[in-house]
Amino acid sequence: MIIVALIVIGLALGSFVNALVWRMHEQEREDSKKKSDRDYLKALSISKGRSMCPHCKHDLAIKDLIPVLSWSLLRGKCRYCYKPIGSQYPLVELATAAVFVISYIWWPVSLHGSHVAVFGLWLVLLTGLMALLVYDLRWKLLPNRIIYPLGVVAALLAALEIFTATRPFTAAVNTLFAVLVGGGIFYGLFQVSKGKWIGGGDVKLGWLLGLVVGTPARSVLFIFLAALLGTLVSLPLLGTHRLKRTSTIPFGPFLIIATIIVQLFGHIILHWYQRTFLNV
Repeated sequence: MIIVALIVIGLALGSFVNALVWRMHEQEREDSKKKSDRDYLKALSISKGRSMCPHCKHDLAIKDLIPVLSWSLLRGKCRYCYKPIGSQYPLVELATAAVFVISYIWWPVSLHGSHVAVFGLWLVLLTGLMALLVYDLRWKLLPNRIIYPLGVVAALLAALEIFTATRPFTAAVNTLFAVLVGGGIFYGLFQVSKGKWIGGGDVKLGWLLGLVVGTPARSVLFIFLAALLGTLVSLPLLGTHRLKRTSTIPFGPFLIIATIIVQLFGHIILHWYQRTFLNV
């Protein structure tokens, strides 16, 4: 029953992620114009605006807003202008639902007491991270309008973990060093390369994710996994000439995926590493 609920919630929040990133990007585009359409900006309001087709801007009915199902029944086209609606919309909805269920199944501790609240904050954080992932993939940007609110959620998550830990002071020190490692490495790369190797958004995301993972070892692990994932994706693209050596690829999605892996399986990976290589 819980898994069914998580699927429904995940699909709904995945639909919200799609709407959020598109509206934010449209707002940025309109604000950059010399003469913005004020009525259109009002319609793009995240809290008050109605859902609309990204092409013809026609308001969508409730029957058009059922995650995955509406897109499938309409064969990926708008009901009103018949223009194609990208397959990324149902993919994001399905991915959000999947990561919700995976988090529940493989959550590293029993879900009772304060851990239920931690898990709830994690789901909120996941929704925001999905929005960052999609935005960075589509427009190679990690907007502060998403990162800063997520920073508040991450801080609440870290505070709850610290206050309920067996040794709160040790947990607080570990979290501090995790943040310093998570963001410090990227900040150093940003300064040395003057922003050529890594963007400022990745630096902010590094601080945020360090706050989430909670220990310096886990910070090192998510950075390593992100670099590994980036390499595994980039090399085949370079080999097939779908990516040029001078091309840039967004690093945020790899950081986010790596953090999810560390949050769910980091203790297993680190234990394996210590047992295999350090004989601990």
